[in-house]
Formats: sequence, C-alpha cells, structure tokens
Amino acid sequence: MKRLLVASGCAAVLAGSVFLSAQAQLPSAPQIRFGGSVTGAFDGWFDNADGSHTFLVGYFNRSAEQAVDIPIGPNNRIEPGGPDMGQPTHFLAGRNVGMFTVTVPKDFTKQQKLTWTIVANGITNAIPLRMNTDYNVSPFGEDAGAGNRPPIVRFDEKGATITGPIASMAKPVQRRTTSVSTPLALNIWADDDAKYSSGTNAPIRNPPPPVGVLWTKFRGPGPVTFQPSDAPKLDVLKGGKVGEPFSGKGAVTATFSEPGDYALLAIVTDYSGFGGGGEVCCWTTGIVTVTVTK
Repeated sequence: MKRLLVASGCAAVLAGSVFLSAQAQLPSAPQIRFGGSVTGAFDGWFDNADGSHTFLVGYFNRSAEQAVDIPIGPNNRIEPGGPDMGQPTHFLAGRNVGMFTVTVPKDFTKQQKLTWTIVANGITNAIPLRMNTDYNVSPFGEDAGAGNRPPIVRFDEKGATITGPIASMAKPVQRRTTSVSTPLALNIWADDDAKYSSGTNAPIRNPPPPVGVLWTKFRGPGPVTFQPSDAPKLDVLKGGKVGEPFSGKGAVTATFSEPGDYALLAIVTDYSGFGGGGEVCCWTTGIVTVTVTK
C-alpha cells in the first residue's frame, strides 16, 4: 500500500491540536518502521449550504512501514455522539490528509468540540475537532493560484457526480455486494480542469498524469487486494496535458479475504496532489461500502 505524503500546513494543525497521554509520543517524534502510535489530524472545517458544518479529518500513523487496524470502540472513538462517527478503522502508514468528514448541525457552536481518541500499540492520543476560525478551509476551490477545482468523479458511467474531499460513511457513493475470493470490479470516471500553479508560478516539469487515483481499505475485518494496482493509471478519454480539460477512466478489482462489512476509500487527485500541497484543495474522496459473503 502506498504511503501518502505529509502536507506541511496540515502537519502544523496536527501538532497544534493534539492532546497526549503520559505515555504518548510527541507529535514531532520521528517515524519508526513498526509499532508506532497513531494520531488524528484536524485538517480544517467548512460550512455547508444548509447551515451545517463539516470537519475534514486525517491522521498520522508513525509506523512508516505498517498499516494498523483499530476497531471502533474504546481504542478508536469520537465523542460526544460516538464512538462511531464515520472514522476509519484501517490506518495507512504515514501522514494521510482529509481521509473522511464529520458533519455537525448548524447549531453546533464554536465553543463546542468533538474529541477523537486513538489507542495504538499501547499509546493514547486525542485531538479536538472544533470550528476555530484559523482552520476554516475551502477544499472545493478555487485556489488563489490558478482557479483550480477538485476532480469531478463518477463511480458509474452515467451515475451521479461527486467533487471535493467529502468521504463519509453516512453517505457512501455506492453499496456493493460480493463473496470471499470473488473479484469485485470498481470503476472510476474523472473529469478535471487540468489547471496547475506553484508558489513561483513556474511551469511544471515532467508533469504526472492530470488525475491520479488511490484505492485503500477504510474499514473491514480482513485484507483487501487490489488488481492490477491500488493506484491504477487512468485511460485518457480527453486531454492529457497541463491546461487541457481532462477526462479519464480507471478500473480495478478488489478481492476480499474474509466475509463481513467493508468500506473502501477512493482518493482522486489532480496536479496539486494529495492534500493540495498544503492548500487543502483540490482532491476528491468517496467511500464504497461492500458486503462480503462466504
């Protein structure tokens, strides 16, 4: 599984908002290969059209080479209102930005907060989620450099579209069923403006594909194998260069080792990369829930 890179601005949010138990590692502690702690990361919040508010949340798994599974419960809880508020139970290695969202009602005040507590390898970390003005973000664009917006994504060729980091267990983009050891086809269609900007406005050298995709397990009782890769290269349907509107399609299969209920997370990035390179824009996330029978 690929390790996702840290965005410097989001790392500062993590470091500034974590509460630690007496046995916890400091937020600035270096990564280790195995056996590290996991800390939630508050990556910002934004308002919704109906007056509600959404927290954008990621995490930092200090094990550089080990994913960690932590079931919902005393060791993985968001309170009040939880313990289950849609957080992951599968934590990839490294820093992973904006992996899921938690929406609170419009009467949730700036004085209120939620607390996400994670216990991993005997180490307890907890972070607050609250509407601090300094962490108000605009993950749907347009960014100041190029008017960039997140990819527009469909999971059926003629299906509904999603855009932005909106992954939520409460609103999965698909509900699927399969059986153990039977490959499940997962398709993505993506459209993007292919805009690019940098701090210096210098042109991009050796540009990557305009849109990248990463599939990962978000929840589930057993391992999931993606073929041919968890990061499939999209077939180009239109465009393909910087500044040319892009359309593409990507296909993988997911094979499940054990029966049960799973959630798979799709992360779709544009030229700005995962987490927007610190801008908290412009990528898109969606969750597919899968019921796996024997």
